[in-house]
Amino acid sequence: MRALLRQLVHALEKGQDAELVTVLASSGSTPRGAGAVLAVFPDGTSIGTVGGGNVEYEAQKLASKLLKTGENALREFRFVQGDAASLGMVCGGDVTLHFHCLAASDSHVVTVFRALLDATAGSTDTWLVRKLDGAAVTDMGLADRTGTHYIEDIPAGLLESRAVFREGWFVLPAVRGGRVYIFGGGHVSQALVPAIAAVGFRPVVYDDRPEFADPALFPQAEAALCGSFTALAERIKVTPDDYVVIMTRGHQADYEVLTQTLRSGAKYIGCIGSKKKLSICRDRLLAAGFTAEEYAKVHAPIGLAIGAETPEEIAVSVTAEMIAVRAGHELP
Repeated sequence: MRALLRQLVHALEKGQDAELVTVLASSGSTPRGAGAVLAVFPDGTSIGTVGGGNVEYEAQKLASKLLKTGENALREFRFVQGDAASLGMVCGGDVTLHFHCLAASDSHVVTVFRALLDATAGSTDTWLVRKLDGAAVTDMGLADRTGTHYIEDIPAGLLESRAVFREGWFVLPAVRGGRVYIFGGGHVSQALVPAIAAVGFRPVVYDDRPEFADPALFPQAEAALCGSFTALAERIKVTPDDYVVIMTRGHQADYEVLTQTLRSGAKYIGCIGSKKKLSICRDRLLAAGFTAEEYAKVHAPIGLAIGAETPEEIAVSVTAEMIAVRAGHELP
């Protein structure tokens, strides 16, 4: 989203209009769900996606046409064969697209999207809010946990982890708060950082060895920090919006990190290691006064059980587990 917003704001501030295409709703089997976004520019270039294939082709074509006339539109596409609105695909679902012409001459539009781009540099959940009357956008602004910005108050219950389209309000989670603190900068962490960054997580790597806390090893990370595993609070503060991934070089460091993060309320805590190593760590935590219920919150062994062995495979399994937690899916 940050890359899309950066390109979008750059175009608007250069005086170029843009057409923002958003999946408002989907049903059945479709390539992308509600909240997928595509921006189309006057030179025919685009960034983002609403599903690829025929739906992407038709969306880009219509967006370019609407951009020339400065119009909005609503269109429904069906992923079935033999229907007038069909795209000739056999997925078996429907998707509703909203086309929003963003005028560079509209100072409110530029202000909202500039503020949204700025929000991506922070760590606060932020939503793009639009009030729709058919295809027309009658109001637009932002919302976060503190309230609304550039728009009047909105109905309760709209700020969810996924896009919401209800009673004319379309609310898109554009910035997800929280960081992923990865403790240990070894081979698995080096594979994990690009994997989670690619799906919108914000990794920060922490190691007590300078050579493994080298920013050059983690170009996709927000930061690479070097410090003691016994004094995390000197460098970081884990919040309930954050994720904790423990991949240190040994069980003692794992134990030290767990003692300082287990009661942080972090959204996710995962610890790599064999069942034997994790069992020893669990026993030590219980002996230190932590409860079995507290330890049960730890995803250990970390990652989904897909038979992963290499660092890259483990990174995929951990990324998938974190995506599931972020989406609110129940895990076994």
